[in-house]
Amino acid sequence: MSSEVVICVKNVGKNYHIYNQPHDRLKQFLFRGKREYFREFWALKDVGFEVRKGEVVGVVGDNGAGKSTLLQLICGTLTPSQGVVEINGRIAALLELGAGFNPECSGSENIWMNATILGLTKDEIRLCYDEIVKFSGIGDFISQPVKTYSSGMYIRLAFSIAINVKPDILVIDEALSVGDGEFARKSFDRIMEMKDEGKTIFLCSHSMYQIDALCERALWLDKGQVRMFDKTALVTSAYNRHLDLKSGIDSCDKREQLFVGATLDKSVSLSSTGAIINIFGYCDNFKGSNLHVKSLKSTVSVRVEFLIGLSLPKPTIGLGLENAAGISVSSVISDEDVVFVNEKGRGYATIIFPQIPLLKGKYRVSVFLACEKALHVYDSALHCLTLNVAQDGLHQGMVLLPHYWKNIEEK
Repeated sequence: MSSEVVICVKNVGKNYHIYNQPHDRLKQFLFRGKREYFREFWALKDVGFEVRKGEVVGVVGDNGAGKSTLLQLICGTLTPSQGVVEINGRIAALLELGAGFNPECSGSENIWMNATILGLTKDEIRLCYDEIVKFSGIGDFISQPVKTYSSGMYIRLAFSIAINVKPDILVIDEALSVGDGEFARKSFDRIMEMKDEGKTIFLCSHSMYQIDALCERALWLDKGQVRMFDKTALVTSAYNRHLDLKSGIDSCDKREQLFVGATLDKSVSLSSTGAIINIFGYCDNFKGSNLHVKSLKSTVSVRVEFLIGLSLPKPTIGLGLENAAGISVSSVISDEDVVFVNEKGRGYATIIFPQIPLLKGKYRVSVFLACEKALHVYDSALHCLTLNVAQDGLHQGMVLLPHYWKNIEEK
């Protein structure tokens, strides 16, 4: 394996035996070689790829595609049924919640055990111990058994250990979604620092936005096999088309709405996070959450009000637009100078779509409040506004592009 290649996966497969009845396991043990009482299930089959030093690679795929199995094979917590996984460098991982922790031991004891397993000497552990405890924010609970920890405390301690043992490779499996807003922001900041330092990061996420923002290449797993491994934009574009086809025409109507109505009053306590508190939709002097819009004539505006921790930089606001089939039509992200925040952390911004070019149909608006780099999302309001668009003319599609016709005589 080349010194520049830090993860090499060669023709890897992972096979499980599925038993229909619990007693079939005993039958298989007693009558081994005479008859099979199980069926084979290949979670992964003939998977092969290489990751170079300093790369950030994202893994995407449907539920059950084999993503978590692949990450466990890379980390060595599972062994492949076929093929070889080669790792060049120290690897640290954030897999399922609490993996690698002894629930009967204290947080402090688990720091020592995990750091030792990762190959650190006693002197190295002493040097990084205080930083691990400080970053986790657990405080006095570090001396308590981890079985008494909340899910957020679990993930904070696990992440703190993983990043402070100075790994060459960091593997993350959706784990950051468990942490609170403040810690999630710290985590994303640290991941970006590691990226800038040239560390290799292997990231599994259902958020295409995060994959696009963080990763140079992406791996698409489909039914246990590599369907695509290429530049991130190419992979996420193909995967989104796959999701659009899979979702069906009525999927948007079947999705659970997180917020209903135009006003989203919340009682929030903020320190280092943010929350959306109000969203107002307007169309031609009409205010509401269910707007009737005339294509190419109506002006639509959306005002977003929020609270943000006083210690945080000015946030960004994102707006996404989907059609009735759940297919993304467009998205926009605010600039810093259009977002206002007062001395109490209350802020707002308004986006205006003059003569909105949407063609006939129903569209859903989602709003996101994110950090200044638009990487970590503090809060979101999915499908909070509906646009019912009517049009004149026979144009087809979702958007009418600016254009003009010209009669040019051929020479």
